[in-house]
Amino acid sequence: MARTFQPLGDRIVIKPIEQEEVSKGGLVLPDTARERPQEGEVIAAGPGRLTDEGNRIPMELVVGDKVLYAKYAGTELKEDDEDYLVLRESDILAKIS
Repeated sequence: MARTFQPLGDRIVIKPIEQEEVSKGGLVLPDTARERPQEGEVIAAGPGRLTDEGNRIPMELVVGDKVLYAKYAGTELKEDDEDYLVLRESDILAKIS
């Protein structure tokens, strides 16, 4: 049964975009030799961060955005053989257009 994710605060759920399995030289890379992906697609976004005064700062990212994120950021999560990451919005380095 697939779950829907509803992150809280300034957190987002990312589905990593897997790297190519073949190197530039044509060698097939095993899972252990591949680097952890740093690009992904936003699957769900929280409502935004609350300030100390109680005002909500809305998220800059929306579902469907492609992003570049910090290499070792976030918490990994596996659901139905799919890998996801839960990150804070501040762990996102750039939006890919």
